Amino acid sequence: MNIADKALNYVKSITAQSISKAGSGHSGASLGVSAIMLALFKNHYNFDVSDTDFLNRDRFVLSAGHAVPVYYTLLSLFGFDLSLQDLKSLRQLGSKTPGHPEFGVTDGVEVTTGPLGQGVANAVGMALASSILAERFNSIGFSIINNYTYVLAGDGCLMEGVAQEACSLAGNLALNRLILLYDANDVTMDGNISISNRENVAKKFKAMGWNVIKCNKGNDYRACTKAIARAKKLSGPTLVIFKTTIGIGTEKEGTSAIHGLALSSEELKVFNSKLGVFENFYVPNDVRDWCMASSRRGKLNHETWNQELAVYANSNPELYKQFISFFEKKKIDLEKLSRSSYKWEGHSGREINKIILNEIASKLTQIIGGSADVAWSTMAYIENGGNYNSANRRGRNIHYGVREHAMAGITNGISLYEDFIPFCSTFLSFSNYMLPAIRLSAVMKLSTLYLFTHDSILTGQDGVTHQPIEQISQLRSIIGLNVFRPCDANELLAGWQLFLEGKSPFAFILSRQKLDVVDGKFKEALQGGYILKSSKKEPDITIIASGSEVGLAVKVQQELSKKYEVSLVSMPCCEIFDNQSKMYKNKVLPKNSYKVVIEASNDNVWYKYIDGNGIFIGVEDYQGSGEGNQIYNKVGFNEKEIIRKINKAMQK
Repeated sequence: MNIADKALNYVKSITAQSISKAGSGHSGASLGVSAIMLALFKNHYNFDVSDTDFLNRDRFVLSAGHAVPVYYTLLSLFGFDLSLQDLKSLRQLGSKTPGHPEFGVTDGVEVTTGPLGQGVANAVGMALASSILAERFNSIGFSIINNYTYVLAGDGCLMEGVAQEACSLAGNLALNRLILLYDANDVTMDGNISISNRENVAKKFKAMGWNVIKCNKGNDYRACTKAIARAKKLSGPTLVIFKTTIGIGTEKEGTSAIHGLALSSEELKVFNSKLGVFENFYVPNDVRDWCMASSRRGKLNHETWNQELAVYANSNPELYKQFISFFEKKKIDLEKLSRSSYKWEGHSGREINKIILNEIASKLTQIIGGSADVAWSTMAYIENGGNYNSANRRGRNIHYGVREHAMAGITNGISLYEDFIPFCSTFLSFSNYMLPAIRLSAVMKLSTLYLFTHDSILTGQDGVTHQPIEQISQLRSIIGLNVFRPCDANELLAGWQLFLEGKSPFAFILSRQKLDVVDGKFKEALQGGYILKSSKKEPDITIIASGSEVGLAVKVQQELSKKYEVSLVSMPCCEIFDNQSKMYKNKVLPKNSYKVVIEASNDNVWYKYIDGNGIFIGVEDYQGSGEGNQIYNKVGFNEKEIIRKINKAMQK
């Protein structure tokens, strides 16, 4: 038996052993893609185990995240910081080998995947980001950015809408060095793929502008490596279709029964016997040396790149200076901008954000982004930034088309690539399309920015489908996402400050309508919530409001102050406020004060601040189509009605 076949047998055996020991896992895909993965790691994937953040490394995304056991096996065999002992702890609490890949947990894992299709969108974002850096900084004779982006996906991934959206855009943009390795085993959890999908994937991808290569021997190491080599020679995105057998070598191979099955001890013994492997969690020296030869090659590639970069620096001093500057995190005095000569008054939230975005983008070239075909309306557009397309890789504005879900997943991929500061934008009511990808950005603690406009029922005439009521609640429920709803320019500038200085995703909730002049406070807004208008004495009533409703709350506070001691708290970001000290929170929200929350949503988050002593004035039902202020009044969002409700509550 030659060394390649022997290595593949040990990869399969160790993978099956780790799943069997865990008592659960996905033997089917893990064994089915083992030849593809081994071919990739051995002959094509450029990495350096001594510096896994090497800028020009290839990126690999396991979109079919359930195949992670074989991924862990290969990471271990090729010298990443993952031992055979770690493989024994597959799917165990606190291990380096969780049940799906997790960014920041396992050495070498580039992105958290598991929800099918998300990884495809992430890979498109990575390839897009790579193309931008290549266009900006490569020069004649120096291709300092020329990495490949590989993504392994299965039948399930390619049925997901997010993957289809992302692949459609990738084809339109003619993204180079993007290779999708498709594990076409024709089996899903419920049975043969034909019960749910009969489309011709090859023709579909060709229609979307992709190159398509077919490899009918997807379980053969040599055939796989030749197919990947062919893909690397082509321009534009390439799909490689590998016809594989799910769970190959097991008694249930080729059937859905092996999909999520862990082999029993007896089944594992028979399986290993076929492979000629009789040791547990053992790697022969010749197999280890064969694998590590590729790791040594990767380290040498990195050293060569460093040498080329030094020559590049001498030959292109100004370009090299710009290159280094790209990775520096510059500080911007946004408080100074709040005191500038800009005329903030009389503008909507989206208009104010347009000014701020362009001011910051002029100083930070890392900022790129786009919208889902509504840039003219959300105003999330970098003026003079150019449009990114196949003819202009320098463009900073990405036209995602009506592809909200892929837009969010691609934005995650851009953020993961290297030091970009990406944003994406659409109407708040359409944030529902993006929730799975937004959740993953929060899980990975990515610096991604979501700009949502048309923040309330004041959108009016577009009707119930465009009137966000529960969307803010949905976004606030995502752990790790900071939802920032500013009442004016000062608060929005504070939100930008927090976003740029932190390491977590933010969602800005911006108005379409003009905002009232409320004189928000920049420094205080950095705490997430603060006293905007204080009472002369201890407050009888504390009004809490966010964003568009703060202007209304100011009027209510002024009128109620004739009868009560009333404090007004602006709460642009509950998540930031909740992280403040107990002393600060008690100062802003005195326990004995009656709490009144005013927000045009149905978000139950406010009840934790009310704590049984107050009322929430929100929106309890969907509204019809009509002029925004009419709808606002219909649900009681006017000074007179809110004061009536508060007086009634205070009399109880």
